[in-house]
Amino acid sequence: MVIVASDTEGKYLCVRQFRQGIRQVTTEFPAGGIERKDGREYGASQDISAEDALEAAKRELLEETGYKSEEWKHLLTVPSNATIADNYAYIFVARNCYRVSEQELDETEFLNVTKHTADEIESLIKEGQFQHAIHIMAWLLALRR
Repeated sequence: MVIVASDTEGKYLCVRQFRQGIRQVTTEFPAGGIERKDGREYGASQDISAEDALEAAKRELLEETGYKSEEWKHLLTVPSNATIADNYAYIFVARNCYRVSEQELDETEFLNVTKHTADEIESLIKEGQFQHAIHIMAWLLALRR
């Protein structure tokens, strides 16, 4: 899922992290996956989800940024890459986020939280520094709502 999250001052919470596929540090929105009951990350399972998408989004926002929100809205669920994968992207907006803790990153996660205005995000997109297609789609959907 992808979370377009804004704080109480109207700035958008983003994370910067290295992405192996393009071998670059990118700026993007907080995002993550739905945890499985069987503890596995990949492969077929009859009952894979341990949490619903909204609960997963709330958990990921807190873990990656240390922020919470009481104002959530689901915008869209869409296949993330229907040509080669069967996973879905759940797009959420979280408004009036407030900090409650430090980050709680997995041992393989290394990311920094940054805050940006809407104009700054637009500039990052135009400059090719906000590169995830689904994150850009989430941004455009959030602007329409």
